[in-house]
Amino acid sequence: MILDRIENLEDYELGGLFGKAIEFLRDNDLQALPVCKIKLAGGNIVVNVQEFTGKEEADCRMEAHRDFADIQIVYGGDETMGWKPADNCKDILTPYNEEKDVEFYKDKADSFVHVHSGQAAVFFPTDAHQPGIAPGQKYKKIIVKVRVRF
Repeated sequence: MILDRIENLEDYELGGLFGKAIEFLRDNDLQALPVCKIKLAGGNIVVNVQEFTGKEEADCRMEAHRDFADIQIVYGGDETMGWKPADNCKDILTPYNEEKDVEFYKDKADSFVHVHSGQAAVFFPTDAHQPGIAPGQKYKKIIVKVRVRF
């Protein structure tokens, strides 16, 4: 997992599709993007721009992906996100959905990070995460999914 300001993501030598995703983030006014879904690199990068309303921790599910990493960015609010190693999640709520590349768990997070407006949290397939904890707050959220396994 990585937590940093968006402008610092270029400092991580992630390469490949991550490089293309970071170029998109750098070259676009993210705050001005409308609510939409943008597919890049033949669908290997998917940018989801959402107007989001945060939830109570109890209403946010722990999730993990197998093929895509998430770059989660918030604007106009702050969000808390839970984290736990994916291989430590044992209590499956919803089995893995290959089409949506997600599995949900009843497990609770081991730790939490507070993501401020303009910051990015990057979760790899080894990272189970519990996004969306921001009770009642309304903000823009951009989730960039980057394929890391083919």
